[in-house]
Amino acid sequence: MLTDSGLETTLIFHEGHDLPLFAAYPLMETAEGRQALARYYRRHMIIATDHETGFLLEAPTWRASRDWGAQLGHRPEDLARLNRAAIGFLSDLRGAAHAVRPVVISGNIGPRGDGYQPDTAMSAAEAEDYHAEQIDWFAETDADLVTAVTLSTVAEGVGVIRAAARFGLPVVVSYTVETDGHLPDGTPLGRAFEQTDDQTDAAAAYFMVNCAHPDHFRRALDCDEGWLERIGGIRANASRLSHAELDEAEELDAGDPDELARDYAELRRLLPNLTVLGGCCGTDHRHVEAIAASCAASAIA
Repeated sequence: MLTDSGLETTLIFHEGHDLPLFAAYPLMETAEGRQALARYYRRHMIIATDHETGFLLEAPTWRASRDWGAQLGHRPEDLARLNRAAIGFLSDLRGAAHAVRPVVISGNIGPRGDGYQPDTAMSAAEAEDYHAEQIDWFAETDADLVTAVTLSTVAEGVGVIRAAARFGLPVVVSYTVETDGHLPDGTPLGRAFEQTDDQTDAAAAYFMVNCAHPDHFRRALDCDEGWLERIGGIRANASRLSHAELDEAEELDAGDPDELARDYAELRRLLPNLTVLGGCCGTDHRHVEAIAASCAASAIA
């Protein structure tokens, strides 16, 4: 199953949209914004059609939670409306995508703080209370699951999973890592998955890694541990730059789509349950196309 690429970096660097705080959800408020989002998603769904795969539609709601929304001038009632509208928008796209099956809709949520920094230190209970609000909005829509991406602490991942359980929604948690394969708070990747499962009775549907180049976490996968089977998705960055370097970069580093695609083919050999493939910062539809072609070729081989 394919998914999309770096939504925000594509819209900012390739299409010239202004996205304060890296938030794409305000585009839902204008016809022009919705058209830009529709073009973006359809471009990726064509790739799924060409390669006869399913597609995971991630809502443009990564920043659409209370703290980030407040900085953008949105009240909770505004955020509730925009989160629900985003899922309705994806539901319409799914209804029109007759050539792609299955199409799964995910309510996408992001960290309460900066995804590159464990700067909003919450307990699991605090994270549960915070993220339950956005998940509640998704529970009233056609969302099939909730996906939390770019998380930097186990406590926040645990809180998200517990919040999703309140509303009976399947949930996926994706951690990001630094160049050493550890979460920004220093937790080794494998230990983060194990601790999250231990504290939630393995309630997550699967785990993911996102917003890091495969070089940053490839060595962490060099083991024979059970947690490798829990990784179901990868959304890697195009760039090998660290998070700190990406924060300071003024130009987009799109890397090499073909090289990244070869990395994905290797990851599929290492991770037996890796089935959701997409991109993160710096990637666009060219990277997803290359990933789809490379992984299809490796599967045939």
